[in-house]
Amino acid sequence: MPSFHHGDVEIAYLDEGEGEPILLVHGFASTKNVNWAYPGWVSELRRLGRRVIALDNRGHGESSKLYDSARYEIAIMASDVIALMDHLGIPRADVMGYSLGARMTALLALEQPARLRSAILGGIGIGMITGGGPGENVASALEAASLDDVTDPVGRTFRAFADQTRSDRKALAACLRGSRRLMTGAEAAAIPVPTLIAVGTKDEIAGSAKALGDIIPGSKVLDIPDRDHMRAVGDKVYKGGVAEFLSVRP
Repeated sequence: MPSFHHGDVEIAYLDEGEGEPILLVHGFASTKNVNWAYPGWVSELRRLGRRVIALDNRGHGESSKLYDSARYEIAIMASDVIALMDHLGIPRADVMGYSLGARMTALLALEQPARLRSAILGGIGIGMITGGGPGENVASALEAASLDDVTDPVGRTFRAFADQTRSDRKALAACLRGSRRLMTGAEAAAIPVPTLIAVGTKDEIAGSAKALGDIIPGSKVLDIPDRDHMRAVGDKVYKGGVAEFLSVRP
């Protein structure tokens, strides 16, 4: 798997297909493969004639593991995406993120709008502004000796997922503590790029997609029926909605 260095941090990525580029940014405790390859996103986007690039965020997958929470500030994590685009010589791309990756994407849409043709925010709604996602309960669950020691239900979900993906749990706990900064309503209202917000109707982590859509100017909202935060990722309604959005965005 190819990789590059952003400063002293090695970032692993995949780069497949030809055509207009779309860059995929996975969620917390996931990887480029778990979030995008295994659920069929890479193959589907290639079928649509796109060049598909996906990275392992710092602290995840095959990228460098860091244990200082300050190195996971959301703007620093988002800068890895721009560094990858620079490394590959891509001046502008569609960017789709899921959950934490969507928060990174939204920040790029705000601060680097010239680099994004569009922003697709999956698995994040008004929680991007109000909070309510994984917190200290999840960080503590990741640091527990075993899953049996975790009683918090949300903590158990993320701990089981981290165990399943054989993640570095210490790095994930540092990432969670470092990447908590929320976007303000005023910041979200200033996002100037075409935006799609896609959230499962049973997602209790993301918050309301409509409420976020009411704030981001001109954004489109896609409800993914009967899917929670984890199961929405590979849903056919999500894929179809993204394909339609990409076909009509400026």
